[in-house]
Amino acid sequence: MIDRYTLPAFRRLWSDEHRWQLWLEVELAALEVWAELGAVPEEVPAAVRRALPAGPGGRPLLPERLPERIAEIEARVQHDVIAFVSALAEVVGEPGRWLHMGLTSYDVVDTALGVQLREAFDLLLEELDALRLALRRQAERWAYQPMAGRTHGVVAEPVTLGLKLALDWEELGRDRERLARARSAVAVGRLAGAVGTYASGDPRLEERVCRRLGLEPAPISSQVLGRDRHAEALAAIAVTGGTLERMAVDLRGLARSEVGELLEPFPPGKKGSSAMPHKRNPERSERVTGLARLLRGYALSALENQALWHERDISHSSAERVILPDATSALGYMLRLERELVEGLEVRPRAMARNLDLGGGVIHSERVLTALVRSGMTREEAYARVQAHALRALDGGPGFREALAQDAEVRARLGEEGLAACFDLAPALRHVPALFARLGLKPEAPAPEGAGEA
Repeated sequence: MIDRYTLPAFRRLWSDEHRWQLWLEVELAALEVWAELGAVPEEVPAAVRRALPAGPGGRPLLPERLPERIAEIEARVQHDVIAFVSALAEVVGEPGRWLHMGLTSYDVVDTALGVQLREAFDLLLEELDALRLALRRQAERWAYQPMAGRTHGVVAEPVTLGLKLALDWEELGRDRERLARARSAVAVGRLAGAVGTYASGDPRLEERVCRRLGLEPAPISSQVLGRDRHAEALAAIAVTGGTLERMAVDLRGLARSEVGELLEPFPPGKKGSSAMPHKRNPERSERVTGLARLLRGYALSALENQALWHERDISHSSAERVILPDATSALGYMLRLERELVEGLEVRPRAMARNLDLGGGVIHSERVLTALVRSGMTREEAYARVQAHALRALDGGPGFREALAQDAEVRARLGEEGLAACFDLAPALRHVPALFARLGLKPEAPAPEGAGEA
């Protein structure tokens, strides 16, 4: 993923240096376990460690020139793992002949990738939790703020901003469960040899190395882990991106000039257009939408990677070098961006009130319809009468409530108080406390009159 859409933590995670560091840790763990099993002289692991720089806690680190030497060897041998092992053996000296014993390349690559993906999903879950916290705070703050609900892009019935944000919070909770399951699916290693039979290895090696690295050992594998695991992971990422896109599309619609109910943060000095100074575009939400499209594409590539030839081919490798770093990095960036949008959200209650009164209150048409039916009017007659007044109001005619007040039949059946009750917002707020309690959320403000548990 390009730097523009990559958080620093993900840039470090997917760097060549970090990948090689993990390969080093797999190789060292294998050496230590072989020594425990008596297949390698017991002094070899310590000798190899002494030849390497030590980091915090004595963690062996890549020698400074190793990346450069790996590149030199790979240019000749055209194989990245061989280049890594050869360069490492040069640094280590005589004990280096024991490196990579009984291993095939993907014993190292897939096991290290399991660590890398576990770290990536830990970062994603951290970013998602921060976004959900921001959503929770805003949902509780705006629990009773009425606004127009919309279906098909057209005003429908009143809703509250708090309920909309609570819905986002709850959906992201399901996304969190999916990402956590995906983390478990990919936090797996394998050291089963060239075709998964341990012909040059030992199942005990695989189990102990994986445990040292914080991974689950694969119950069975070919030369690689089954790519269904990675397909599941990228599908979970794509679905989470879809949630973020839905939220972004909602904000984009509410930020339109003729709506103007919610706006993205607009810090001092920001400019929306090189030509039109008045522009305040929802460009960050549009960015989320665009990146969500990439995530779906990455998921499709991961699904294509499942069908490898026999015990393994390499068709998945080139795709994974792109899709795994890019998908995790893009989602991490999207989660951070969406959190900043939620935290800095500009709420415009006056615009919400204006749109609730669109056409003189056509948003209350169902309540008028229901009241007329209860008064004894047939549903067909009531629907036709309410619809005619509402459509004329939306077309520039008399306001909806005004027209109903002037309709003799409506006035006779509902009376002034009955008609006024149809335009009361209380029913839209009445069940907010119960809905929030169901989610474990607590509105900041006390419930307004008419809003209760009933």
